[in-house]
Amino acid sequence: MFAALQSDVGDQIIKHFKIDASKTDSILLYSPEKDSLKIKSSAALHVARDLSFPRNLLSVFLIVPPFIRNWVYDFIAKNRYKWYGKKESCWIPTLELKAKFIGEVNT
Repeated sequence: MFAALQSDVGDQIIKHFKIDASKTDSILLYSPEKDSLKIKSSAALHVARDLSFPRNLLSVFLIVPPFIRNWVYDFIAKNRYKWYGKKESCWIPTLELKAKFIGEVNT
């Protein structure tokens, strides 16, 4: 499931792990079973591990030290709009996708 950092659930996780939301511009992966939080490349690769073949093969990069993986992650994040372009407007999620989000966004 997904939650926006601005949602009640996101706010609870940020407070629990004492995350400075103003300095967080990355994916966060929270595991309630382990009460653990993964960020940047670790989060992305743990998500990839649960995807279907061949994307799940990306999880092999978890053997690479985090400081190297996070450098690559930051490089891709910095250049993604240059490489892939940027949309002028946001897409509207389907009802099926909306069902995967938890919590309401605070406005």
